[in-house]
Amino acid sequence: MRITEIETIMARISGWPEEDQQELLQYAREIEAGHEGPYRATPAELQVLDEAVAAVRRGEVATDEEVVAVFAKYRLG
Repeated sequence: MRITEIETIMARISGWPEEDQQELLQYAREIEAGHEGPYRATPAELQVLDEAVAAVRRGEVATDEEVVAVFAKYRLG
């Protein structure tokens, strides 16, 4: 991609809805983080992971049938 293409879209971003700008910013941060070395989870992300592990240990997991049903419900095509 040429710099002029990037500059062209960057000039239009300020007219986007705030939500879209925030989403683009998050994507850019993720891409940039990939250039900085190993990923380090934030304390909030670590808390979410800890909660998920605790839920699994308590047996709070979907059955195979429940997973198949969800995929069938939301699968496109």
